[in-house]
Amino acid sequence: MNCCSNIVRTVSSTKKVKEVYIRLKGTPITAGKMKEIENSDGEIKIFAGGKTVINAREKDIPKANITRVPAVLVQSRGIIDVVYYEKPFTFKNEMWAYTTDNKTSVKYLYYVLKNNIQQFRDAASGRGSLPQISLPVTEEFLIPVPPLEVQREIVRILDNFTELTAELTARKQQYEYYRECILKNDCSVGEVKIGDVCDVMTGGEPPKDCIKGEISDADHPYAVWGNGKDIYGYSSSYRVDKDAVVISSIGANTGAVYFRKAYFTPIIRLKVLIPKTDRLNMRYLYHALSATKIESKSSSVPNMNAGEIKRLSIPFPSIQAQEKIVEVLDNFDAICSDLNIGLPAEIEARKKQYEFYRDKLLTFDIASTTIARQTDGLIRLFQYVFGIAIVRLDSIFDIKGGYTPSKSNKAYWENGTIPWFRMEDIRENGRVLNNAIQKINKSAVKKETFEENSIIIATSATIGEHALITVPFVCNQRFTCLTLKKTFRDILDMKYMFYHCFILDEWCKQNVNEGNFASVDMKRLGAYLFAIPSIQEQQHIVSTLDRFDALCNDISSGLPAEIEARQKQYEYYRDKLLTFREKAV
Repeated sequence: MNCCSNIVRTVSSTKKVKEVYIRLKGTPITAGKMKEIENSDGEIKIFAGGKTVINAREKDIPKANITRVPAVLVQSRGIIDVVYYEKPFTFKNEMWAYTTDNKTSVKYLYYVLKNNIQQFRDAASGRGSLPQISLPVTEEFLIPVPPLEVQREIVRILDNFTELTAELTARKQQYEYYRECILKNDCSVGEVKIGDVCDVMTGGEPPKDCIKGEISDADHPYAVWGNGKDIYGYSSSYRVDKDAVVISSIGANTGAVYFRKAYFTPIIRLKVLIPKTDRLNMRYLYHALSATKIESKSSSVPNMNAGEIKRLSIPFPSIQAQEKIVEVLDNFDAICSDLNIGLPAEIEARKKQYEFYRDKLLTFDIASTTIARQTDGLIRLFQYVFGIAIVRLDSIFDIKGGYTPSKSNKAYWENGTIPWFRMEDIRENGRVLNNAIQKINKSAVKKETFEENSIIIATSATIGEHALITVPFVCNQRFTCLTLKKTFRDILDMKYMFYHCFILDEWCKQNVNEGNFASVDMKRLGAYLFAIPSIQEQQHIVSTLDRFDALCNDISSGLPAEIEARQKQYEYYRDKLLTFREKAV
């Protein structure tokens, strides 16, 4: 039997977004007014939909409804999306935003909405015009509402995942750099205008015989095609029966370039480039235009006409040189973009694992499980009957405060052999520590050292940090030391407790005594409740999270190793490219 199968898990309630979060309104403002008040030194961002974002001074914003708390912005027109932002901002009043009263996590809402963004895009109205969603689409949307601690843990995990995707972004930027070098500096024999080598066709409204929904090219070879995917059923007109390059020509996505294989029908927002010479490789054209800044000259809503596109210029080497360039850049593109290979596949796999363990690990149903205290036998009984036992922190841990030996007694600080831990140790050396930057003399120790395999957790000053100490030690007064009582040492794995302390860190931040110097309420800390599953389940959780840690942080394994391998691939392709360039000169 799976060791997780008998554990009681949290069943989240489900509520409408409007029942949980506070909706915020935007600012009435025109595109002309935005151009007038734009100021790069302005302290307020104004989101206008799509990729349009400006800075402005607060005094220049008309009828400003400025959001000064973390919030999730719903971009409701053009590019349907959500944005999480923490600094002061406002937005055009055709959009809306959500914040909270701190009983729920705003960033948790962002991740939930972002995960369901395709559902909102599918609900948008407008086929030939800009897509738009109405307020009820998000207001009535049902979301799971787990306990706040669980929401924060989910956010922490997904934030870590976001950091991993930054590595992919860096690889894409590297790809774009090499692509530009290849296209603009290598193998060129002059330039050519698009209109000289391509016919430019404007897409049309989807015909009446189109049926919205998922389609298959095998069943309907002339699918209606939008920005990057087939969006409607088959069509009987506007057919393109050759491989083509497609440019988005209207709206916030203007200038985006796509490659589309033969047999499709373009929607009205697209311009289709069809070759009229066999001296042009269409994959080459796709890469060349992807490296070209394509902008509309329109002063209002971006709207590129066929003439503007025909006047665009690209490098135009021989067909043989084009084919070689396509081979190199397609390999780069696959590494960066193909979900079946390379870093995206690795990140996608990690994402699925994160989502699974987010739901399965460390989210026990504390409210419905009887509390077991004091004796190891009673805890074992509860583990057997319920799968977990819920205990008070002070029932199974000795809780002691750290201290700083007198600085006036030099003997305490000379010939030190006892590790004395401070926040600097965590910042510089991580969260599992066997040595300290500074040591004290044995004579400075009060009674005895804290035992090895204890946890220190910051309960004043920089609250919400912790570490597992694997040697006998002392720590300063900013830390509280948790030492497991001997009678419980065979039923609690301290590495499990170490991982649970990421949740306890957040609890500490929310349970602070107000005064001249912030500190955690120690009485409430002692009464803190947490779940202890069976020792086998604890070890399973520790093993899983240790692997996550290795994947995310260990330079010898996981994604960093994968990234290093990709870098070697880039170097290989770079060398091949340089060799090719020398031959072509």
